[in-house]
Amino acid sequence: MNFSIIAAADEKLGIGINNRLPWDLKADLKHFSAITIGNKNNAVIMGLNTWKSLPEKFRPLRNRLNIVLSKEKYDDLPEGVYNFQSLDEALELLDEIKVDEAFVIGGGMLYAFSITHPSCHKIYLTEVEGVFDCDAFFPPIPEVFKKTTTGELNEENNIKFRFCVYEK
Repeated sequence: MNFSIIAAADEKLGIGINNRLPWDLKADLKHFSAITIGNKNNAVIMGLNTWKSLPEKFRPLRNRLNIVLSKEKYDDLPEGVYNFQSLDEALELLDEIKVDEAFVIGGGMLYAFSITHPSCHKIYLTEVEGVFDCDAFFPPIPEVFKKTTTGELNEENNIKFRFCVYEK
């Protein structure tokens, strides 16, 4: 099953600090929800730290099948949230149950592994202008991906950003 990656990163590919976003961009969160929910039967795949970073009131992410990847089996998940130890196991399940689209939503280690996976076909990247204090980073985008969409420049809280899409 093919999947996409969705992320927001600054000019140095910073994506987070202390397991939190380094910026407050409501438009980006709205964009994230619109893309990952769509009009379809979609799934989001995340690492355990990303799961734990979501505010409890938003866990699991609504209107999407949630999958948490962790090296060890993790049982402290609500009913209906799946836990796997590998991306390939998760993709097998999603193929079996016929989800329409799957999105890897973080964190840094999962992005680094996923971006080179043969089934990764698209990257939705919110490009944030400037450099923020970050301790987690998005990997460099491989040359097989070409930018196919460059959105208009937006500004919120004195931060400029644009929504871009890269495809194989």
